Amino acid sequence: MNRTEKTAQIADVKGKFDKAISVALLDFQGLTVETVTALRREFRKAKIEYRVLKNTVIRHALKDSPYKSLVGDLNPERKNAPKAHVAVRGMTGVAWSYEDPSAPIKVVDAFKAQQADKAAKLKVKTGMVGGQLLAGDELGRMPGLKDTQAMILGMLQAPGSELYQAIMAPAIHIVLTLDAWVEKQKQADG
Repeated sequence: MNRTEKTAQIADVKGKFDKAISVALLDFQGLTVETVTALRREFRKAKIEYRVLKNTVIRHALKDSPYKSLVGDLNPERKNAPKAHVAVRGMTGVAWSYEDPSAPIKVVDAFKAQQADKAAKLKVKTGMVGGQLLAGDELGRMPGLKDTQAMILGMLQAPGSELYQAIMAPAIHIVLTLDAWVEKQKQADG
């Protein structure tokens, strides 16, 4: 791969990081090709983009981003230079989610439960959301897109519902009082 192709690949990966709602960096070392293929299939079903990338490509793509703490020093000749974060060492698979922040971790957890022994070595190195690095379990606990939309809708509807109840309460109280008075009159007459 020549320099132009590498630059284009870095720009493409940077665009994916910028566009994604959340990203999970995975360590898939020790998995068979069949298991990794099955994992890719599960990611595709969940509309998550997954690629295996060289760590230097990831580091170059993130050097001017909120995740620059992963990068370290990109000049390999400097001695005692800050090293890259452990998340960008070893074999790295990147799962980009464009819709649901917790989706990559949920897919990994479900896959590990389904595949048991075959996927035991699959690990989440780190998760990334909104410029912050998160542990994989933290990313997995985030509410999904549908849950977040439901919470926002509930918060938007709450003031209107409370206002309706406040307006209707006196009228309901009057109706109940009149109803009780009518019942009392019936009992007195009867």
